[in-house]
Amino acid sequence: MPTDAIFFFLVLIVSIILHEVSHGYMANWLGDPTARLAGRLTLNPLPHIDPVGSVLLPAILLFTQPITGFPFLIGYAKPVPYNPYNLPGKYDEVLVAGAGPAVNIFLALIFSGIIRFTGEGPVTELFVLIVYINLLLALFNLIPVPPLDGSKVLSGILPPPLARAYDSFRVSFERLGILSGTLVILLLFYFLFPYFSALLISLLRLLTGL
Repeated sequence: MPTDAIFFFLVLIVSIILHEVSHGYMANWLGDPTARLAGRLTLNPLPHIDPVGSVLLPAILLFTQPITGFPFLIGYAKPVPYNPYNLPGKYDEVLVAGAGPAVNIFLALIFSGIIRFTGEGPVTELFVLIVYINLLLALFNLIPVPPLDGSKVLSGILPPPLARAYDSFRVSFERLGILSGTLVILLLFYFLFPYFSALLISLLRLLTGL
């Protein structure tokens, strides 16, 4: 495996884990200890790694990219558990769902700031990769399709009648199961990728100045 592919894979895994841990920390801060009691408020990757989403799926997309032409590499960790009944606030679930993308955006801003402050150097390429992957994860997870975070954020901010209708759609979609649902999302993302990529590259250039 080329060195740049190894870096891409490692940065992706670390960024996904930070994304998931942030959900648990936000839920715990809002009064739901489910993730903490399950041992998920840790940066140790082992409790978060999903054999399919964290290893198999990214590896398949990586090694079959020359054949399939899939223009992206994505994955997921084990979802951090939370109990919505421990989150009485009107927007608590929105905050929990939004914490993951928010951390990815924060990391992208931090490393973009380092690039702008230090200028181009021997580690610039790695920092750009970190910014790219975290922007990718943030934007991807904000797509309002279940079980992505964007679906929970949208459900929490819609007016009640629309939220109930959208929640019915979410329940129906989630009945597909995680593998079938992931396949549908990947196919949807494949067709939307030209627009998604244009937005991603524009934000990358805006933040890094490169």
